[in-house]
Amino acid sequence: MSDGVVSVSGATREQLNRAENHSAHNYSPLPVVIESGSGCWVKDVDGVDYLDVLAGYSALNFGHAHPALVQVAREQLGRLTLTSRAFQHDRFAQFCEDLSRLCRKEAVLPMNTGAEAVETALKLARKWGYDVKGVPPGRAEVITCSGNFHGRTISIVGFSSDPDAYTGFGPYPAGFVTVEYGNVKAFESAITDHTVAVLLEPIQGEAGVLVPPAGYLAAVREMCTRRGVLMIADEIQSGLGRTGDTFACDHEEVTPDIYVLGKALGGGLVPVSAVVADWEAMHVIGPGQHGSTFGGNPLACAVGSAVVALLETGEYQERSRRLGAYLHGMLRELPARYVAEVRGRGLWAGVQLAEGMPSAREICERLLARRVLAKDAHEGTIRIAPPLVVERDELTWAVEQLADALAEEF
Repeated sequence: MSDGVVSVSGATREQLNRAENHSAHNYSPLPVVIESGSGCWVKDVDGVDYLDVLAGYSALNFGHAHPALVQVAREQLGRLTLTSRAFQHDRFAQFCEDLSRLCRKEAVLPMNTGAEAVETALKLARKWGYDVKGVPPGRAEVITCSGNFHGRTISIVGFSSDPDAYTGFGPYPAGFVTVEYGNVKAFESAITDHTVAVLLEPIQGEAGVLVPPAGYLAAVREMCTRRGVLMIADEIQSGLGRTGDTFACDHEEVTPDIYVLGKALGGGLVPVSAVVADWEAMHVIGPGQHGSTFGGNPLACAVGSAVVALLETGEYQERSRRLGAYLHGMLRELPARYVAEVRGRGLWAGVQLAEGMPSAREICERLLARRVLAKDAHEGTIRIAPPLVVERDELTWAVEQLADALAEEF
């Protein structure tokens, strides 16, 4: 926390002190305590309004408290919230049908968090490798990418290249090979007879909103088909309208074998994630082999179906394309002495700070003082990903505040 940048007092200071005393220190959040939100704006406990340009790492694609989603959630809360998967409920089939249709796939396996969905996809790929491809038991391999972020479980951090994620938590499960992101030849060279899948993010968010070279996803798709391995696309952050298409893979007209979805699938109201695939892959999971008490619960399914309905209008994808072009245009006009590069697609941008600039964390604290909520990423990057309901004038104001924060003297 940089008290020289952000003045913290009143109810905010009290709440921060209480959290410091009684919560695990696994986060170092910006010094703000939010109590309410609507659309792109939130209010803190001292009554200050902020423009949210992080959107819960894309979990809030439809903004805070979207009226249609809140209405569905309220109605479902009064009817039924949980049965466990021991019993069927009346929202389950509809959700699975809706999400299958959106993904142009045949089957859905619902879970809760993004990390759970990634773990589910890995189990599915390994089981497919043994049952369908004929990989010897215990020998399945999955190829991952450097710079990845797929979650925080033991197996996932084991193939992370971020020391903060993996240091001190081993030993890690075997069966993962990591290659350079954006390099198809590296993928090809790493494939063996035991390879069952490649796992990648179509755009790497935590690494700094890294967009791979043009044609990369299409080339990976062709390679996977030719070599007989599954392509798993982690679209937890990049999917569901964020990049200007329903999925980031759509920009290259690529359909993976398995989609991994989360964050925005719950509309910012409830944790909802899912693995979506055709029956060719999904059929290998049988009763008792995977599950979740809360996965696919009635509340989650009701909200998830409402999210699909919003996306099927195409409105949010179009907003991301149009306003994203405007956002990137403004960001690229920032002085080169402050900004070395602007990356991203749609309403998702990584602003790479120039050499000699203060840390991205400090710039985000300066933005906080200017009532804009953004977050730093690795390698000195400020991540900007506002809700897709953002307006043009709000984007203009946010970039003006960023320009002012960048120019502030030490």
